Amino acid sequence: MEELKQEQTFAMPRIGEKAPEFKAKTTQGDINFPSDYKGSWVILFSHPADFTPVCTSEFMTFAKLEKDFNDANCKLVGLSVDGLFSHIAWLRTIKEKIEYKGMKNMESTFPLIEDISMNVANKYG
Repeated sequence: MEELKQEQTFAMPRIGEKAPEFKAKTTQGDINFPSDYKGSWVILFSHPADFTPVCTSEFMTFAKLEKDFNDANCKLVGLSVDGLFSHIAWLRTIKEKIEYKGMKNMESTFPLIEDISMNVANKYG
């Protein structure tokens, strides 16, 4: 008898829906999302890969604006399918070697999630 394969579909949460929950390792330690951010707005942003030019410039811009987001009670959380060691090396490279549109020595304090298994990414479509 032929086995039926069940396709798994993923859908992005819509405005007004509860954010999918997850626990993850980040560059700032473990997080429990979204409960760790209760009472704050959150921008959960993703990028396809560390060390790519566009991702680097976007990440540096978030780092530059981090204080403004914090002042508006909005927390930043980054997500990528790269591993923690890659994230740490990338952040170190950004701080020590990259200059973009007058930004240099950029350091962020917001977490960058390790999602090698794509569990978090799949929850968000």
